[in-house]
Amino acid sequence: MNAHFFHQDNGVDAIHPGYGFLSERADFAQACSDAGVRFVGPSPETVRKMGDKVEARSLAIGAGVPVVPGTNSPISSLQEAHAFAQTYGFPIIFKAAYGGGGRGMRVVREYEELEENYQRAYSEALTAFGNGALFVEKFIEKPRHIEVQILGDKYGNVIHLYERDCSIQRRHQKVVEIAPAFQLEAHLRDRLHADAVNLAKQV
Repeated sequence: MNAHFFHQDNGVDAIHPGYGFLSERADFAQACSDAGVRFVGPSPETVRKMGDKVEARSLAIGAGVPVVPGTNSPISSLQEAHAFAQTYGFPIIFKAAYGGGGRGMRVVREYEELEENYQRAYSEALTAFGNGALFVEKFIEKPRHIEVQILGDKYGNVIHLYERDCSIQRRHQKVVEIAPAFQLEAHLRDRLHADAVNLAKQV
């Protein structure tokens, strides 16, 4: 990432990365900082922490945010996946530890599917993110995918900007986002907002 180009040749003093892609790249945030350009977003360290699903999960637990059962660190063998499935039962899901966007995700519904899906998830993650590390979670059937928008400043102040429902997906990719989320009980909405703010403050 070469943010010096923006700064030196074009007099840019700040970059807003938009959504997705560059906004989730800790190396881009770091390149901006190194070039003396303000990255309008989280610090490189915060982007890195929240981009690492295993670390983000640990931070969520530390902030008192409920999480589904999952491994506390990336697994390194098929045997670890088998042990997890024996403890929590099927279905389970493999997820790339260091990336998102639906790549490196595989749902396993029975033991006979375990090895093939482990290998496929590993190779997809390796190709997409340069790292095949996976973690395993209990798979929740027909979940709702609700995201809370948050805004924070460099002084540690964090607020929420309400939520959006991103449950309509194709191949784990969001297709439609609806705000506010529909048919969401008031107490659950309030809990989601509070948990999102607490987690953001934790990082």
